[in-house]
Amino acid sequence: MASTKQTKYIIVSGGVISGIGKGIIASSTGLLLKTLGLTVTSIKIDPYLNIDAGTLSPLDHGEVFVLDDGGEVDLDLGNYERYLNVTLTRDNNITTGKIYREVIDKERRGDYLGKTVQVVPHITNAIQDWVERVGTTPTSEHGRTPDVCIVELGGTVGDIESAPFIEAMRQFQFRVGHDNFCLIHVSLVPVVGAVGEQKTKPTQASVRDLRGLGLSPDILACRSAQPFEDGIREKLSMFCQVSPQQVFSVHDCESLYHIPILLRQQGIIDVLTDRLKLGQLSIPPAIVAEGDQLWAQWREFARRRARDLEETTIAVVGKYTYLADSYASLVKALEHAALNVNRKIKLSWVEASNLEEAAMQKDPLKYHEAWQRLCAADGILVPGGFGERGFEGMVLAAKWAREHRVPYLGVCLGLQVAVVEAARNLCGKPGAHSAEFREGCETPAIIFMPEIDRATMGGTMRLGSRPTRFQDTDAARASTIRKLYGGVDEVHERHRHRYEVNPALVAELEAAGLHFVGRDSETGERMEILEMANHPYFVAAQYHPEYLTRPLSPSPPFLGLLLAASGQLDAYLAGEELTRGADTKLML
Repeated sequence: MASTKQTKYIIVSGGVISGIGKGIIASSTGLLLKTLGLTVTSIKIDPYLNIDAGTLSPLDHGEVFVLDDGGEVDLDLGNYERYLNVTLTRDNNITTGKIYREVIDKERRGDYLGKTVQVVPHITNAIQDWVERVGTTPTSEHGRTPDVCIVELGGTVGDIESAPFIEAMRQFQFRVGHDNFCLIHVSLVPVVGAVGEQKTKPTQASVRDLRGLGLSPDILACRSAQPFEDGIREKLSMFCQVSPQQVFSVHDCESLYHIPILLRQQGIIDVLTDRLKLGQLSIPPAIVAEGDQLWAQWREFARRRARDLEETTIAVVGKYTYLADSYASLVKALEHAALNVNRKIKLSWVEASNLEEAAMQKDPLKYHEAWQRLCAADGILVPGGFGERGFEGMVLAAKWAREHRVPYLGVCLGLQVAVVEAARNLCGKPGAHSAEFREGCETPAIIFMPEIDRATMGGTMRLGSRPTRFQDTDAARASTIRKLYGGVDEVHERHRHRYEVNPALVAELEAAGLHFVGRDSETGERMEILEMANHPYFVAAQYHPEYLTRPLSPSPPFLGLLLAASGQLDAYLAGEELTRGADTKLML
């Protein structure tokens, strides 16, 4: 009888400090395994009590990433999808809230038959069951059961809230067996003092804490500003009880895209192959060839990132600009688009509220700096957001882009901003506003969607992947954004919003030159994509195209913005080859 395929599990834990880079290490490791032809999936464990990330502030926890099934999850799942080119679900993000809710629901139903429900074994078993179930669920386009599941354990070893998950993983190593379980511990080797000496004590202490909890690292990934000094690898090996070949220097690189290259150069594939017996897996030759091609493409992409390319400046006019992680996917989408058109992206962060007249009175310096950045940019991006703060500044940015023919891309709120600006200044409706901020305004250009729950905040927006159909109109057929999508009739993109364009104003807006070239496929009443006539590039989408960007396949709206901002859009649409120097060609 044929044996059942056993998925291999790689756990990625972190020590010393939070935000040390576990997500990038996990994503990079998964990418390297994919280059071997293996099928890889990922799970992120977040030890907070929230059910999901949907109600968390971007300034508190970074971007909320949205999946195809509408799951609102941690931004690290965005890294997994981009690096591994997989489609994950809400179940790939485990939180303490989800686990406790599942166990309490079972207790209420009487599933535990009167037993005392405890953290051990009930919570820890629920965690293991969840990891094993999701770890064997296909996520790739081939539909194959994953060969490897990478589990990122959020938080830091020693945190109180992480304790049940650490204990669950301690038990899990025996459930799946030694050859199917590998632990990568990401730690810090700080550089201390004027002489810049690297210190290993923080990592030693972190590994000691981990071993005290019943887990021993198989691989140490040590973050540091510089490569290991002489003797550091051997010292870590001695005091952390791993061989020198299992200690990896993950020092600062030219870009995050070089991390997989750095790990491969130090031999992490050999270590993982030996530890998990990966050589025993049967992989079809065609899949191995795909892996080789993926690695060649990745190296070329990273090489472009390191080269001295011509800069294109994009002003990001948002309301969470003090924390770049609030716009993690937007930044990646811009980077991917820029590198695929042989440009280096320069982000100019503009706090939207600083563009408003009130800022002139309150802080003239910030006001003038904000306008200087906006005016100097080659293109303008207005991203999504919630709440009224900064809305009028975004409207002013959209007006500047329209009047001065500066390439503009609006995402979610950015579309609504463009609609309000056009209603006020092109349709002669100075009282136009969004009902989100002015419920009783004279002209509600943006209205609340009737099917949305007003009372409950979590998980009640229009979420997930939904189809958008390009209209059968002259404007849509000649649309630049449709051409960038390859001339298709319908696209599927991910959404996250409660408000929409007021259908009653659509005819007036289109008569003024603001064409809604894409509408929802279900009713045709919901405006999804707008494009302004007689403008180099003025496009906005109600959905979030940044969620589907990939390093080797950039998002079309972002690609259009970079092409227009760098003066290459017409050449691209005409089918001309974009070059920079004799050895560089556009790769899409």
